[in-house]
Amino acid sequence: MSIEQNKAIVRRYREAHNTNHLDRLNEVLAPRFIAHEMLPNVPQTLLGAKMIHQGNLAVFPDQYVRTDDLLAEGDKVVERWTLTTTHSGAPFPIGNVPASGKRIQVTGITTYRIVEGKIVETWANMDFLGVLQQIGVIPAA
Repeated sequence: MSIEQNKAIVRRYREAHNTNHLDRLNEVLAPRFIAHEMLPNVPQTLLGAKMIHQGNLAVFPDQYVRTDDLLAEGDKVVERWTLTTTHSGAPFPIGNVPASGKRIQVTGITTYRIVEGKIVETWANMDFLGVLQQIGVIPAA
């Protein structure tokens, strides 16, 4: 696969999440997909990825991730992104914080490894401290 084809796969992955068409993830994720950033007790699989997404939507129903940069080399694509959403759904699980109605913005980076046109692994990092501060779980510094 070319670098541009790999970037297109990541764009399709992001679009499936942003439009909540999780059935389309089957088109871009390998059957043995591994998400190294999963929460404890959540399978590092396509099913686990869907579970996390649906859980996030329960708390942040209007979430949207904008791709800020997309860089690629070999079988890897790195996406620098910004998540914008409102804490308007279910209580936030950490601290059981009720919906605050607060608009939040947080940044992160995900690295994707692509083999034969499918994402086989991801590694993601985000400013989770920023999320906790913006919704009031912990005070801002």
